[in-house]
Amino acid sequence: MYKLLEDTKIMMNDRVFLSKTVKIAFPVAMQGMLNTVVNMIDTMMIGSLGATAIAAVGLANKVFFVMTLLVFGVVSGSGILAAQFWGNQDVKSIRKVLGLALVLAAGAALAFFLPAVLCPRAVMRIFTTGEETIRIGASYLVLAAFSYPFIAVSNTYVAMLRAVGQVKAPVVISSVAILINIALNYTLIFGKFGAPAMGVAGAAAATLTARAVEMSALLGVVYLGRSPIACRPRELFGYPAGFVKKFFVTAAPVIGNEFVWGLGVTMYSLAYGRMGNGAVAAITVATTIQDIMAVLFQGLSAAASVILGNEMGAGKLAQAERDAKSFLILQFLLSVAVACLCAATRWQVIALYRVTGEVARDVSRCLLVFSLYMPCKMFNYANIVGVLRSGGDTRVCLFLDCSGVWLIGIPMAFLGGLVLKQPIWMVYAMVTLEEVYKAVFGYLRYRKKKWLRNLAAETDG
Repeated sequence: MYKLLEDTKIMMNDRVFLSKTVKIAFPVAMQGMLNTVVNMIDTMMIGSLGATAIAAVGLANKVFFVMTLLVFGVVSGSGILAAQFWGNQDVKSIRKVLGLALVLAAGAALAFFLPAVLCPRAVMRIFTTGEETIRIGASYLVLAAFSYPFIAVSNTYVAMLRAVGQVKAPVVISSVAILINIALNYTLIFGKFGAPAMGVAGAAAATLTARAVEMSALLGVVYLGRSPIACRPRELFGYPAGFVKKFFVTAAPVIGNEFVWGLGVTMYSLAYGRMGNGAVAAITVATTIQDIMAVLFQGLSAAASVILGNEMGAGKLAQAERDAKSFLILQFLLSVAVACLCAATRWQVIALYRVTGEVARDVSRCLLVFSLYMPCKMFNYANIVGVLRSGGDTRVCLFLDCSGVWLIGIPMAFLGGLVLKQPIWMVYAMVTLEEVYKAVFGYLRYRKKKWLRNLAAETDG
């Protein structure tokens, strides 16, 4: 305990560390917050159409969830290398990372776009057997899928901008896109200002429009602002063998990690979807609220990945080790504070949704479960996504995430929901045991220091 207090004091007095962290974490957290607010407002507006509509959109968005995780795997793995190359001031290699990332992210988006557009009802039947839920969800999915390519390109450029320390522009652009999304949601869902009342399809159309605007604005900022990642098309391609090998050795486990983990989390929905629309509505609302509570830690993990990557790329391994410890201490202190806040204010937030008393009670209990597990869950954000990945220790991250969800989370979801017939909040508590497992073994891996590596110096070409 004395050691923890001493390390905390050192971290709080390290002005340089705190300044760098806030500079990156705050804009990233704000961007995450804005995106989550849109999801929250979507859910609130759609909630006025009934629990079936909430369940339908929540399940349809599982396709989007897995797609974005696969894209996130691509851009996160690419960002690891880009951050280290930026620490080494190797702009040429950063541009080649951008080129590979764009190809892979666009391919991932296309793989999900095609089934969602060509056979949306068949996709919805994966998650639920309710015909009305399938019908509503398919009408949403077929439009929302057209936003997937825009999201893939936008996320790739945002990751590269972060790697080179340009984090403010994406927040401003996201803010504008979100305002457009909210205004169009209101207009198209309810048929305001002379527009047709499209219901859940209106929410999908609003998302598509906002994502197209976001991508266009990001490209404008990159090229008109002459960012380091602004380049001619030929600079995005032509990869030396050593470069390609390092890219895939580093990025492939992250891509596989996010996809296999995301597929596993989607399996939870197969269990939830068979527990009834009330259970799906409750977990959808609870997840949206939880996402707001988690954005700060997403910012911290992004800051850790960029700062530690820059330091290791510049050969400052001792500094990276000290800063990694400071990130984990900061994460722990903040997670305890946010957990208390979540538990104390849950009913005030739930009151914003038009749900039945039974659904509201289940949401409240899910949020209490989330609060109890938060220190472990947010440690995993900071450690796995931030510290371990920053030095290329991606295969261990793949093992931790995927073994947790497939060996613990999924069996618990089906055991609790379909065999033991437990309420949704109890099933959620059983599923979230995976976070404890990952926290224990992730900490042991952190202590081994095998993540402390200068990837930029190891890359040939």
